[in-house]
Amino acid sequence: MSSPADRPTGRPLPELLAPERASQLAAEFGLKPEEHERALAILGRQPSLTELGIFSVMWSEHCSYKSSRVWLRQLPTKAPWVIHGPGENAGVIDIGEGLAAIFKMESHNHPSFIEPYQGAATGVGGILRDVFTMGARPIANLNALRFGDPSLPKTRQVLDGVVRGIGGYGNCVGVPTVGGEVNFHPAYNGNPLVNAMTVGIAPRDRIFLSAAAGIGNPVVYVGSKTGRDGIHGATMSSAEFSADSEEKRPTVQVGDPYAEKLLIEACLELMATDVIVAIQDMGAAGLTSSSVEMAGKGGVGIELVLDDVPQRETGMSAYEMMLSESQERMLMVLKPGQEHVAEAIFRKWELDFAVIGHLTDTGRIVIRHKGRLEADIPLAPLESEAPLYHRPTAETPRQPVLDAATVADPAGIAPALLTLVGSPDLCSRRWIWDQYDSTVGGQTVKRPGAADAAIVRLEDSARALAMTTDCTPRYCAADPEEGGRQAVAEAWRNITATGALPLAITDNMNFGNPEKPEIMGQFAAAVRGMASACTALDFPVVSGNVSLYNETEGRGILPTPAIGAVGVIEDAGKAVGYALRPGQEIVLVGETRGWLGQSLWLREIAGREEGAPPPVDLAAERRHGDFVRARILAGSVAACHDLADGGLLVALAEMAMEGGTGATLEAAPEGIAPHAFWYGEDQGRYLLATTDAAALLEAAKAAGVPARRIGRAGGEDLVVPGADAISVASLRAAHERFLPALMAR
Repeated sequence: MSSPADRPTGRPLPELLAPERASQLAAEFGLKPEEHERALAILGRQPSLTELGIFSVMWSEHCSYKSSRVWLRQLPTKAPWVIHGPGENAGVIDIGEGLAAIFKMESHNHPSFIEPYQGAATGVGGILRDVFTMGARPIANLNALRFGDPSLPKTRQVLDGVVRGIGGYGNCVGVPTVGGEVNFHPAYNGNPLVNAMTVGIAPRDRIFLSAAAGIGNPVVYVGSKTGRDGIHGATMSSAEFSADSEEKRPTVQVGDPYAEKLLIEACLELMATDVIVAIQDMGAAGLTSSSVEMAGKGGVGIELVLDDVPQRETGMSAYEMMLSESQERMLMVLKPGQEHVAEAIFRKWELDFAVIGHLTDTGRIVIRHKGRLEADIPLAPLESEAPLYHRPTAETPRQPVLDAATVADPAGIAPALLTLVGSPDLCSRRWIWDQYDSTVGGQTVKRPGAADAAIVRLEDSARALAMTTDCTPRYCAADPEEGGRQAVAEAWRNITATGALPLAITDNMNFGNPEKPEIMGQFAAAVRGMASACTALDFPVVSGNVSLYNETEGRGILPTPAIGAVGVIEDAGKAVGYALRPGQEIVLVGETRGWLGQSLWLREIAGREEGAPPPVDLAAERRHGDFVRARILAGSVAACHDLADGGLLVALAEMAMEGGTGATLEAAPEGIAPHAFWYGEDQGRYLLATTDAAALLEAAKAAGVPARRIGRAGGEDLVVPGADAISVASLRAAHERFLPALMAR
């Protein structure tokens, strides 16, 4: 802790709270008694209201990662192509030709339950700012969404608002929404997950960072005006929900995508000059986090005069301005004497600009308003003495491996397929993605629903980025370590299935209350699994977000470590989707044992949720993926689809529906029950469409990769030996029916 010598002596003090009042407010603000005492020791006195607010948001779970930091250190974050890993606004990787990809995923879970439209919209706005604040032009948005029981009116309300919010913001700001995923489960009834991801492109040698530098340099505020929306939003996102959670609407920010578009253009124009020293988005905790983090990273002090902060409401206090999470705002440190350059640009774009402070050599944050001192806090201990918890963990009990031979088929192959493709987790997402503009900008090569990963071409280049989001929460609930490993492996597989080389990931760790040992055990195990997969697949973590306390009335969500992944392909014209065409032969790559534990078939058809999830053999995953990618780039694969939820026959049905053709399949091999072969969810597998199966099988044999021909495309039906023929038209009708019918209620 700070010593008395570190504390100000003979300095004026702000108006201090009485001890009883400070304790009461600290509890309301989410500070635990021991954290409040630590803040008092750092100050050497009672706090002012503004100081207490600063401590509470900076030490919130949302901002400080006080429960997760000890585990996140296990994740591999370095590789020769990683330019900046975790710690900056977003991760940065080298993608060649002098360019860098900048990307991150972040959550807006709690706000999206309270106010679905604005919660989701401002989640998109916030992640866009994390990316363009580093000098990148955003080229794509993605999302990972989880909702509750679809039969509940509240689920439909939240789904409708979230989708409209994502589309409304992304479409207006002019960045295509190119991919994502959606799951439904009753565990998300009171706590949906809205994880937003943005990918941008910048010159490799023009990356802007957040560490402030230069004593006396001006600190400027740009963007939209500050209001009272979002005050204590970070605190709200660091606590469980209760029955009265919808009363927290004032903590949800209000977004303006048109202002965001202007802010993007103004910032990028200013970045083309040489006047910016440091820049930071005003995200969670607003002006507080941006000023504290910039000065703290730079090892300098900062003094702010809040009189000059642009305000859209009258009579705002220093406390309100420091904690407001109003949107579309940035904080910058400029080179001295260059304020006029920046002001001219922001005035041209009709955005606010104000010099609100300067850097000092004191190592403190000093806040003044209307001639009064409102806060005076040493910055170093605000970070170095922030709480760091080694919370107790309890391992999730392992479930036994489910012997597929003991699981009877209650439905038959054909009826099961119709049920599965129309189920909430596998139905067409067209109702969702049709509300998103996926082609604005003109660089989208593979739209949603056409490939396992979105493909977006780099402007004026043949090259493209592949991007995806992935997680299987039911696997994580059954075995968090295996589930974390599988989430990374499937994201890697999705990128690979297009022909692109996977390069790096961002993560969004969504879990329940970390004060419960079983939840902290889930988190720790998921990180272990992710770390092992990232290491084996050369797939480092370059950015991310942790969202804890996703609980309502004591019931937590399924553990959901969502993965966002980015890869590169040298020639966008060689990228493949999964549309099957008549005459193509179909080859299955990877070993099939018929793993039914935790499968969607088991849940949706047999009515059971049990068993260990399918194991991930990382060495086989790497070997199979590298082989598939090489064959795609060699031009011998016309379409490719990774096998995931629903197994082989669901993947084949998706390929058939996308390509508008049927297929005649070979019988399941001896020794595996047909329903286990067709619907098992064994990992590390791909379906390939080719015009020369013999050559492909020979290449697989030479590479030591298991592969077998399973059929040929053609006709109007899927023909499975021993089962009724299933028309592709009937599959498409079942597949497209669910969401439109749900939302028409």
